Amino acid sequence: MNNVCEEQVFSSIFKANSKTVFNYIYYKFGNEEKSHDAVQEAFVKLWENCSKVTPEKAKSYLYTVANNLYLNVIKAEKVRLKYAEPTYEHSNESPEFLLEEKEYKEKLDKALNDLPENQRTTFLLNRIDGKKYAEIAEMEGVSIKAIEKRMHLALKTLREQIDGI
Repeated sequence: MNNVCEEQVFSSIFKANSKTVFNYIYYKFGNEEKSHDAVQEAFVKLWENCSKVTPEKAKSYLYTVANNLYLNVIKAEKVRLKYAEPTYEHSNESPEFLLEEKEYKEKLDKALNDLPENQRTTFLLNRIDGKKYAEIAEMEGVSIKAIEKRMHLALKTLREQIDGI
């Protein structure tokens, strides 16, 4: 019988889920360091409780633990997503184009930051990570209908705030 306490099983769970759990938490925190910490802590807790968690339940356990850690750290903190500024090392674009692009990016960042956290997370998991609604629903512990509604509301808000989306 496969057991999470077996190193190979734990290792395969880590390889299969660590990046997605990180992205999930990063989209909520907007802080790389805190996200790494939450993921690391979630896997430590999984290892500490390996005899109580079946391999089939490990994935949802990780999301739940990481999310709870997130909620504990954030409490009163306002979530602020930060994106690395794109570098224009060898750009042939006109200064006007670069300025427009920068203004558009700032508008998009502001619009994303203004979205409710659950809509922003759903939107980014779907559009950046390519996650299907069913996968996001499983991560969030809600129905696919709830994810469809979040996505609809996020897109509606973004369209209202930004021309050209």
